[in-house]
Amino acid sequence: MIRKTLAFASLLALPTAALAQDSGADSGDTAWILTASDLVLMMTLPGLGLFYGGLVRAKNVLSVLLQCGAIAAAASVLWILIGYTWAFGDIGGGWLGGSNALSLAGLGEVRDGTTMPESTFALFQMTFAVITPALMVGAWVDRARFSWVLAFCAIWGLLVYAPVTHWIWGGGWMSSTMGVLDFAGGIVVHTTAGISALVIAIILGKRDGYPTRLMLPHSPALTMAGAALLWVGWFGFNGGSAFTASGDASSAIINTHVAASAASLVWLLVERMQVGKPTSVGWATGAIAGLATVTPAAGFISPLAAMLFGAMGAVVCYAAIQLVKQRLKIDDSLDVFAVHGVGGMLGSVMLGIFLATSLGGAGYSEGMSMGSQVSSQVMAVLIVALWSAIASAILAYALNLVLPMRVSKDEETEGLDITSHGERAWEME
Repeated sequence: MIRKTLAFASLLALPTAALAQDSGADSGDTAWILTASDLVLMMTLPGLGLFYGGLVRAKNVLSVLLQCGAIAAAASVLWILIGYTWAFGDIGGGWLGGSNALSLAGLGEVRDGTTMPESTFALFQMTFAVITPALMVGAWVDRARFSWVLAFCAIWGLLVYAPVTHWIWGGGWMSSTMGVLDFAGGIVVHTTAGISALVIAIILGKRDGYPTRLMLPHSPALTMAGAALLWVGWFGFNGGSAFTASGDASSAIINTHVAASAASLVWLLVERMQVGKPTSVGWATGAIAGLATVTPAAGFISPLAAMLFGAMGAVVCYAAIQLVKQRLKIDDSLDVFAVHGVGGMLGSVMLGIFLATSLGGAGYSEGMSMGSQVSSQVMAVLIVALWSAIASAILAYALNLVLPMRVSKDEETEGLDITSHGERAWEME
């Protein structure tokens, strides 16, 4: 009996967000953000895994799915332990959040600036911390060692993602002194992941046989299914970033949908003109390009502007793929930089223009103009890109000293599903 009593008492002593009171929170807003959190998590599990899994060869599909799953698990644990407080903890110098919310201890009843419990806010932001490092998986498929991938993404989330999140969303120096805007992650998510992915692709080197050997997607059907899940999940990604169950969320979702719609159609048209046939993989890639491009602006612009964001995203990202792969010969295998990185950076800069009320935007904050907003957006993109590149390179090389980045040539030839995990995605008897 004494042992049971002590065990129960120890559980009560653990810091837990569940004990926070919800007084003052709006139940409708809270319910919407809880739902949006589910949608964003669905983007990684299973959306991103299926999207990437269909694009690789059959011998590597399970390795992609497992990497996405393991990264999601590691990022979630680290977010609760330390990531959240580094990103959204008390504001000090504006570079990193304070330690007041370690392990989600001491959360407020209501998150400042919102109408939801802080535990709900922390949950929603956790799903962003999950998908951001997982996006990078597409840059190193077929050749990266699982142990290195997991360690790199876990530490990257704390050294790259959490600080940038604080700078822009956590009240840090970029938002407070530069007036930088990022509605749902064009800089925080897509620029950090896209630039880091490009750096790792360069460091890791090309797949064996690239680019002379044809490496076709083993299942465009899985890729289309994954893209569809990402598209729907993005409603939570962008709509949830309004933080209210209101017209602002509806506007963000409408803009998200029409941007993806315009982008997918434009991509099909470009494919028809360039290669003679529209493809399912093209539709899926175009949709993701449009979604990435509209993300930083989804809650600030008009639907007509969102269509333009999508169309521009399709054209520019398509050109970026040709530049990276055909001219620069960089094996960013599934176009993480060219689609997510370029799309996110493009949308972040275009936001500075289309905030204008004359163009249907929400308008500039006091003291800001089109020129100053565009300047702030460009500067933020450049700084975050530079930080992501340098930090990722240092981390990659440092980890490689104890955990080799790349599998052997024989393992790559046989496929990572068998050599790294002892499994096959498809058993054909």
